[in-house]
Parts: sequence; structure tokens; C-alpha cells
Amino acid sequence: MQVWNDYMLQNKERFLDELLDLLRIPSVSADSAYKADVARCADAVKENLLKAGVDKAEICPTDGHPIVYGEKIVDPSLPTVLVYGHYDVQPADPLELWHSGPFEPVIKDGKIFARGACDDKGQMFMHVKAFELMAKTDSLACNVKFMIEGEEEVGSSNLGIFLEKNKGRLKADIVLVSDTSMISMEHPSLETGLRGLAYMEVEVVGPNRDLHSGVYGGAVANPINILCKMIASLHDENNHITIPTFYDKVDELTTAERTALNTAPFDLKEYQDELGIKEVWGEKGYTTLERTGTRPTLDVNGIWGGYTGEGAKTVLPSKASAKISMRLVPHQTSDEISALFQKHFESIAPAGVTVKVTAHHGGEPVVTPTDSIAYKAAAKAIQTSFGKDPIPTRGGGSIPIVALFESTLGLKTVLMGFGLDNDNIHSPNEKYDVANYYKGIETIPYFHKYFAEMSK
Repeated sequence: MQVWNDYMLQNKERFLDELLDLLRIPSVSADSAYKADVARCADAVKENLLKAGVDKAEICPTDGHPIVYGEKIVDPSLPTVLVYGHYDVQPADPLELWHSGPFEPVIKDGKIFARGACDDKGQMFMHVKAFELMAKTDSLACNVKFMIEGEEEVGSSNLGIFLEKNKGRLKADIVLVSDTSMISMEHPSLETGLRGLAYMEVEVVGPNRDLHSGVYGGAVANPINILCKMIASLHDENNHITIPTFYDKVDELTTAERTALNTAPFDLKEYQDELGIKEVWGEKGYTTLERTGTRPTLDVNGIWGGYTGEGAKTVLPSKASAKISMRLVPHQTSDEISALFQKHFESIAPAGVTVKVTAHHGGEPVVTPTDSIAYKAAAKAIQTSFGKDPIPTRGGGSIPIVALFESTLGLKTVLMGFGLDNDNIHSPNEKYDVANYYKGIETIPYFHKYFAEMSK
């Protein structure tokens, strides 16, 4: 619509500047040292919602970090879109690998470099600015509610409680989320599913203190050695996970489903070159697209123990630890897989050590329908702004709250992300293309327009 194009043209520099201001706030939810900054970011989100034109916005305290809620009810007879996003970000470590300060956003080659640029401040803020565009041009086709949380990166442990307590306030027709990616600007896509997550921490303890590796080495079990052997045993020679019954509820895709999935544009050499690897790695018998979207995985996310400082210290450590995540597919549940992991990991520990397994956060896998009004509205919005139909894909990541939206609120979700797989989310030098940010603001109003039209 021309009125949207005109408003966008008049305000696009401000839209970008306001995002950069939000990115300067180090809202790291996992580190208590940033608690005040997380709260400050929540305040900034609330103020931006108010300036954009919501009727009301408020900070909702939780036992952890606050949730920001805002709404504008145009007409109770119109459909209601519940926009979900998060303002918290991952820790920026390792800092030495950043080319610029993680909370000092810079624009280089048309890309915004900062922690949270794509995940999820940039994508969440697209919805705030798209809402402003519609509100200020008097063209809101739906009622809009915003629920922006501050704990997504640490498992959303308090959001489920918030949903239970606020079912009436959160009543809507669809949840709209932009915390996912698309194939490329040339090949727009819509994700139709997400993997679940079971996140564990393990600790292997040997002697009651650190020991001299010369005096005791070879006679006392080294917890780091043992931990590495235990972790290595979790995959076989075909990179198949060895935990008993782990795959019992995993459905194999049909030949037709595998063929359809692998028709998505994918250049293996380009993929390898971009990552700086010579070969891909994964479960034997599956393509890269299948491995990252439809198969469960188990990965070590961090491992530590012993002496890691400068120089040498010949120590046999008392303990070693690791963080391990498992991505889950439909029919697997985080509680069940966490229990399977704990039982197996404890069972493979040799007698010379003791093992402690702690389950952290988890989330359930989801598959979104492609025949719903909301999905069709999103596809038509993509077609309108990009000039081509979106390709349906399966996302490898997890948004634990999506399954809760359905179980608690009875709402399906549309995953309309504008990030790219190479945006370095959770890594140093996270980025988000300015063009993608603007494209999201351009596309989102069309979703509201078409969803309202198709809902009549």
C-alpha cells in the first residue's frame, strides 16, 4: 500500500536508530550481573510500544525477568494477533572474537553487528515498527497484543506461569513470531516446525581434591579423561545416538517428504566454505537439511575442568563438567528424553568416579499447519513483498514457548522470520542485515491485512 511505503520512507532512518539504541542495552538474562540492564531494556520496550501507538503497555514482574505486555484493541469483532518476541540476549563471550563491541552496534556492508541484532531484538522490533506504521496511518486491520519476554535465552521458565494466569488477557486468534530464519532474500521461506530441546549439565567427580599428576597419574581416575570417554560413547561410528530407546518415538519421513524437504535451495560447497569446514558431519544416511530440521541431535555445548590458565600446571583434577543439549523432534518430550539421558549417563560411569546429572530447561517440538488461514496469510504477505511464494522449511532451533501457546492458550503459531542462518546468533559477531530489518517491517502489515480479510 502506498501509504505504508510513504510512512516507511519518511521514518526508516529513525526506525534504524531506535533499534540501535535498544541493542546498546546489554540485556543478558543468563548473568545476574546484568539484571538491572535487563530491567532497563524491558522499560525501553514498553516506552517504544507506547510511542508506537498501543492503548496501554505495562511491565509484568515474574520470579525472574519481567514480561512486557501491550495491546491495541481496534474493534472486538476483528481478529486478534498476539505478537511474541524476547528482549533478552545471549552472553557475548568470547569477547576477544568480536570485531566490535557486542553492545556497541556498528553497521558495516549493510549489516548491523551487535548481540541481539537478529536474535531477537531486531526481529522483535520489526513488529513494533510495523505496528507503528499501521497505527499512524490508521490502517490496523486486526487487534494487536504484544507479549515480549526477558527469559527466552534461559528457558522461559516463568512464561508458562504468566500464560496460565493471563489466559483472558492473552485471548487471540493466532500467535505471530519472528525469531526464526529464512533461506535467503532470493528464496524467502516460512518455517513449519521447530525442534524441541533438553538441556543438561553433567559433573564427574573423582578424588576429593586436585592431585599431582606425576604422583597419582595412572593410579587414580582422571575425571576429565572419564568425562571425555563417556561423552564420546554417546554416539556410535555412524553418529547415531546410543542412549537406549532414544529413537523409539522418532518418525521416519516418507520418501515423498524427504524429496520435498530436499528441494529447498541448498549449496553444500557454499555451506562448507561459509563455515570454513572441509566436510559436513552428522548422522549417516541423512542430508544436511534432514539432519538440521528433522532429526534429533546431541551436542556438547561446553566442557571444563582442571587447570586452564596461562602456562603449565600438572594437575589431576578433582572434577570435570559439561553442558549438553539434545534437539528433539515430534513425539519426543523434553522430560522423557532428560530422564533417558540421566539414567544412561549414570549407568556408564566407571566405579572410580561419581556422576551428577542436572536437567536445566527444555521445550517441546512443534509442527505448524500449512493449511490454516494464518499460514496462508503469511505466505501471501511474503509473496506480496518479495514477489515470490515462500518455501516451507523445518527449523533446527527451538522456541520452547510455542508448544505452550497451543497447550495453554489453544493457539497455533505462525513462524515468519527474516533472519539468515549465517547471522551468527549465539556466536561472536552476530549480525542482521538492514535490508532484512526493513523487509520485515514492510511484510508484517500485509500479514495483518490478509489475515483479517481471510478470517471474514
